[in-house]
Amino acid sequence: MKIASESKEEKAQRARAILRKLQRARPNARLELEFTNPLQLLIATVLAAQATDKRVNEVTRTLFKHYRTAQDYANADLKKLEQEIISTGFYHQKAKALVGIGTTLVRDFGGEVPRTMAELITLPGVARKTANVVLGSAMGMAAGIVVDRHVQRVSYRTDLSREETAEKVEADLMELLPKKDWIAFGTHYTLHGRYICIARRPWCSKCVVLDLCPQFGVEQAQ
Repeated sequence: MKIASESKEEKAQRARAILRKLQRARPNARLELEFTNPLQLLIATVLAAQATDKRVNEVTRTLFKHYRTAQDYANADLKKLEQEIISTGFYHQKAKALVGIGTTLVRDFGGEVPRTMAELITLPGVARKTANVVLGSAMGMAAGIVVDRHVQRVSYRTDLSREETAEKVEADLMELLPKKDWIAFGTHYTLHGRYICIARRPWCSKCVVLDLCPQFGVEQAQ
């Protein structure tokens, strides 16, 4: 599909059409990190930076048995915690962030995960992407759109945003999509980028939104 000149409204219509097709293809799409409450998802999302969800799930299945509350993380022995999460990579920074998150939650929020973007991003190691994951997937609140490397890549390829930072890509997407679609869009674009529209050689032959993608043919010719 080649788009010579597309108005903002036409692009918005195409974004909604892409999402509907992805929803039909994956009707049960969900976040692949394992969690049972907002605190667990917050911790898992911090650990997922530069790590696969599969690896994080392997770690948290044991971790969550020993650390059940914000106070548990606040009281954690830093060296011991580092060893417990070492396989997720960047374990020095991540362990420090987890202890800081626990300490801040206990001190400022009564040990509970806050329910607003403004409050969540005051936590150590938590930026908009992590906050959007927690608010959307654990609380069902659409404060924004999750933009990870997959969403950013697929947004560029589908010409929904040509911005270079996650924050600017998110702003573009939020203008194109109604708020009710923000959570689903982040989930579906993440999974599409992870399994179909992969970084090096996208599986265009398996893509259900190929007819709506302006990059079709370009990637194949490279």
